[in-house]
Amino acid sequence: MLLIFDCDGVLVDSEMIASRVLAAQLSALGYAITAKQCRERFTGKWMTDIVNLVRGEGVEVPDDFIEALKVKDREAFERELKPMAGVLEMVRELSHDRCVASSGPIVKMETTLGISGLLPFFTPHLFSASMVKRGKPEPDLFLHAANAMGRAPRDCLVIEDSTAGVTAARRAGMRVLGFAGASHAREVPGYPKTLMEAGAETVFDDMTRLPDLI
Repeated sequence: MLLIFDCDGVLVDSEMIASRVLAAQLSALGYAITAKQCRERFTGKWMTDIVNLVRGEGVEVPDDFIEALKVKDREAFERELKPMAGVLEMVRELSHDRCVASSGPIVKMETTLGISGLLPFFTPHLFSASMVKRGKPEPDLFLHAANAMGRAPRDCLVIEDSTAGVTAARRAGMRVLGFAGASHAREVPGYPKTLMEAGAETVFDDMTRLPDLI
């Protein structure tokens, strides 16, 4: 079995940080939005799609917005980022083949996984939505990761924290577990239910439970 992990909100507790940075950068452009609203609207989505959505609402977004956002993200991550509670213990116990498939760019994964001490457990098997035509909730990224790892979709198990990611995994014909242990998930009443409704076969909030759930 191949384990396919999302990165932000699954391996690293980054969504609260990233959404705060994104909200600040969008608000500076005149697109008034809070960090909470960013999490509700954009979690799990490809940044290019987010920029296109904002532009579609009439806001002028500079061409270097994503590159500038990466710099701001990195500065914030270096100050604040931590691995998800229990994840280091979990990956040390796992014997399964594994990879990461994230909407974020490879450089961001290398940054967050590097800061949190997780990169050696996953490199070089990192896959980004920039490698495929369509991001989550479409299945392209997960199918690409499975193909690159030499596995059929039926032999893959995805661990996701967003409805977009769960939907993408299901559309790819893969099993998917919902993770609701990140800071942003714990602040939302009924978060596990949303993941179940999207198609997760079960939802858990403690990473040390994953080896038993597999």
